Amino acid sequence: MFSELDINDRILKAIDQMGITQPTPVQQESIPVALEGKDLLVGAETGSGKTLAFVVPLLQKLLDTPKPRSGTRGLILTPTRELAEQVENMCAELAAFTQIQVQSVCGGENWSNQVARLRKNPEILVGTPGRLKEHLERNTLDFDDLEYLVLDEADRMLDMGFKDEMSFIIDACPTERQTLLLSATLNHSKLQSLINVGLKKPVRLQLATAQDAVETITQQMILADHPGHKEKILLWLLDNEEHEKGIIFCNTRAFAEQLGTKLQREGRRIGILHGEMEQPERKRILQLFRDGRINHLIATDVAARGLDIEGVDLVINFDMARKGDEYVHRIGRSGRQGRKGLAINLIMSNEWNLSATIQRYLKVTFEMRSIAGLKGHYKGPEKVRKNGRAAGTKKRKESDKRKSSDKPKVKQRARDKKDIGKRRQPAAAALGDGNAPMMRRKTTGLDPND
Repeated sequence: MFSELDINDRILKAIDQMGITQPTPVQQESIPVALEGKDLLVGAETGSGKTLAFVVPLLQKLLDTPKPRSGTRGLILTPTRELAEQVENMCAELAAFTQIQVQSVCGGENWSNQVARLRKNPEILVGTPGRLKEHLERNTLDFDDLEYLVLDEADRMLDMGFKDEMSFIIDACPTERQTLLLSATLNHSKLQSLINVGLKKPVRLQLATAQDAVETITQQMILADHPGHKEKILLWLLDNEEHEKGIIFCNTRAFAEQLGTKLQREGRRIGILHGEMEQPERKRILQLFRDGRINHLIATDVAARGLDIEGVDLVINFDMARKGDEYVHRIGRSGRQGRKGLAINLIMSNEWNLSATIQRYLKVTFEMRSIAGLKGHYKGPEKVRKNGRAAGTKKRKESDKRKSSDKPKVKQRARDKKDIGKRRQPAAAALGDGNAPMMRRKTTGLDPND
């Protein structure tokens, strides 16, 4: 029970109003350690309740030591605007019976309006690295009073190229602070340098591995010949696979737009979500998806992290994720909090090795599936190594190997080699036979014929 975790009654009342009765394992393990003021590294599967696990100790700290005249005391960094808004909403719900103010600071929003809200000195800020760095550089924000820093999905922020922004923000925070780093995956190689700089003797809680994160999700693979073949398979799945809501992941914004627009023209209730869209439009699409007014999203990896949308039970990787951890976060949009989910991967020949690498990383084998009437010519590689990857192309015939060597080699004389790179003189001038005038260029001035 949350009442056993030494939490303020006003927070407990908010938790009760949210309909949450029992803490999840990550909350049970993390909250007591965070309440002691220790730095914390937490690895737990997606949908495990990590947000509440770091927000509750922050609120408790602010309630225990009220400082009404201070500036921002808690900062939560997230990789995407969508996740920032989701965390902001969670903070607001948990702080509903307190006077604590929460504000999000993300790109894509009106600058002047943001500055006006920041002048009210909200105790907690939730934001993305780029916009927060910009506010610090323009002196519209400072962290002189900061006591609590959360790096949520830090590995994703590094993958998105925010290393410099994160370092800048950490340097702007007081050294005497409490820092928490949470992610579904803690084995990111780049994280260690961030941990060394940002955390002090952190307690490490690895509550789940990447394999644990997807154990409730059925993972299937359907082979395809080309993108057009994939589209036909996708349409069949959307029409015939039993599900409430689904997310279709693509690797590029341009293709997400192209595919989404094509499906919309067919009259399908589909939204498009990627990082180049204006923030109001992104919020509108997500709200339509939450409300069930559209039941499918065509998205890039901007939707792969942290989004908790009720009813998502199908994920289709139209393009295979480029990394194992990103694959975990993608398919983790389904099967949240122990519920069942289905992930279907559409694999062409050039994606076979990538899928094999991800299967080996997760220690799983995708269930091979085919659809009657849509079977393609590609059946997988002819030979497969022990690690699941294709054994490679066939050896060339001996006659093919000789093709390049069959051409006779031209012998180059030694005296020709000495002249390589030198300007060749006109033949007559070189001979100096008196019949050709000896022309000498001026060493100064401009030649009118140049």
